[in-house]
Amino acid sequence: MGTCWGSLTRSASTPTTTGHLSSASLSNTTSNTTSFGGSNVTSSSGSAISGNSRFSARSGDDNFPSGEILPIPNLRIFSFAELKAATKSFKPDTLLGEGGFGKVYKGWLDEKAPGKSGSGTVIAVKRLNSESLQGFEEWQSEVNFLGRLSHPNLVRLIGYGWEDKELLLVYEFMQKGSLENHLFGRGAAVQPLPWDIRLKVAIGAARGLAFLHTSDKQVIYRDFKASNILLDGAYTAKISDFGLAKLGPSASQSHVTTRVMGTYGYAAPEYVATGHLYVKSDVYGFGVVLVEILTGLRALDTTRPSGRHNLVDWIKPYLSDKRKLKNIMDSRLEGRYPSKAALQIAQLALTCLEAEPKNRPPMKEVLSTLEKIESSATDRPTQPRVRPNSPSIHRHGQRPLQHRSQLHPKQDESGTHRSSPRRVR
Repeated sequence: MGTCWGSLTRSASTPTTTGHLSSASLSNTTSNTTSFGGSNVTSSSGSAISGNSRFSARSGDDNFPSGEILPIPNLRIFSFAELKAATKSFKPDTLLGEGGFGKVYKGWLDEKAPGKSGSGTVIAVKRLNSESLQGFEEWQSEVNFLGRLSHPNLVRLIGYGWEDKELLLVYEFMQKGSLENHLFGRGAAVQPLPWDIRLKVAIGAARGLAFLHTSDKQVIYRDFKASNILLDGAYTAKISDFGLAKLGPSASQSHVTTRVMGTYGYAAPEYVATGHLYVKSDVYGFGVVLVEILTGLRALDTTRPSGRHNLVDWIKPYLSDKRKLKNIMDSRLEGRYPSKAALQIAQLALTCLEAEPKNRPPMKEVLSTLEKIESSATDRPTQPRVRPNSPSIHRHGQRPLQHRSQLHPKQDESGTHRSSPRRVR
């Protein structure tokens, strides 16, 4: 869950290129929503879930660059009437996107004139679809986790609303959209990311994930992917969508066992096979995103030729060789990247993609490596070279990726927003 807007989407006729993991056929284990610290949320109409969520002025992420865990969710409780006014009665022209959880609307909070819309702080309001089977569980998880986690590289959850059957979440607005849309989007509104911005995004996302993994209450994010990395106006990366987050294992355990949920192409192999979720299962997903950043190709795309549907399986042999790597780098970079730094990131991605979780580096080490690459990238960007006889592997048959989160709407080239199926069971 997160907020990003003004991007591309696939058309209704585009074939599905990813599926979403679910439980029954892959695991017999079950998953329960975990309260982050025992303080659940309460509805403004006084309904069943008890708790003591509150809203106060945040100390600000800038004052805590390393992040902090709040003792209780620091959230504002909105009435349905407030959010209805903020979104112009959920008017169609404020609709930003739609997914399995429900619809997302653009809104405005004006504290001086609460009834006035179209001015004030821009927000994104997610409204639960009453037919969503997983909706309440993920809504509660989002409040209990993101409501207590404060970090410059995590999307800020401002508050929530709950009246009768109306479940809503309110987020900060992310101006530049998702990393997914910048890597794979099309149209005049989407510009390819230059190398320095790609590296900045990777470092920011690594900081957010490292914070989750090293906090006192270790958090496993569980659904790390390009569509869940959102960008603000300065291209600062922030991780969104905590609906699948889980508390990490106890000190005496190496993993937690849970129902398998996530996204094909990003989920770690041990998790898909056994339901055993390790902290380093997130590291695998991070490695997949690094490969996407390098190649501009999706983690899973069934429109690619046979043998190339799964990006990691196909690309792995290219990542350790400088000459081979050059052949699979994103063509939209036009050769303007430091070759040494690209190879170092490719080799880092390989360590993140190790089959055994214990062989993957911790995110703190991944972050340190990326920061060193950034500070020591002294190579001059290479100039693009024309290779008339070299085969193109980049853009043939590409289609925008489907994803689980409904807070990453895209548009087709006509500007029309589309929805995508929530999960494939």
